[in-house]
Amino acid sequence: MKMRFPTRSGVVLTIAAMLAPVALAQPVLRGSEITEDRLIDALTPGPDEVRTRSIRVEREAPTAKKGAASLLITFETNSARLSSAAERSLDVVARALQADRLAAFNFSVEGHADPRGGADYNLRLSQARAESVVDYLAGRHGIPRDRLRPIGKGQTELANPGRPTAPENRRVTIKTLQ
Repeated sequence: MKMRFPTRSGVVLTIAAMLAPVALAQPVLRGSEITEDRLIDALTPGPDEVRTRSIRVEREAPTAKKGAASLLITFETNSARLSSAAERSLDVVARALQADRLAAFNFSVEGHADPRGGADYNLRLSQARAESVVDYLAGRHGIPRDRLRPIGKGQTELANPGRPTAPENRRVTIKTLQ
């Protein structure tokens, strides 16, 4: 994506904006960081406003922040099968999704992969991982499948572009759908 800015002299400044890798707005939650309260807070949509030290900037039309939480749910190499540690984390996720504050919302479950393997393979693997998470939440905890939409992102949104094979690049992101 390129943004063009005309100047008074007629010269046009062009700034190239890279679409990937994507810097995450939220941290990747791991192990004991995955708590019911933290997930409920992260996934509950709320007002989105920009604040600075002495100026408050408001948008013309109020917008709501979309809830999102990136979780370090690990998989064996080339597998979409959940580990026992991943299942324990998803048990916490299920309790959060069943909480009163989140009961009215639907969620996307985005699977991610690191760049090892081809792009097509990683897209299929990340889709299978997202579906594995949805299957677990629906089958084990009774979360209605129509509240969960599995989406494979492949290797397109690395959380740690400096270390492409880092575990946080093989994650699951849950986002609140509006």
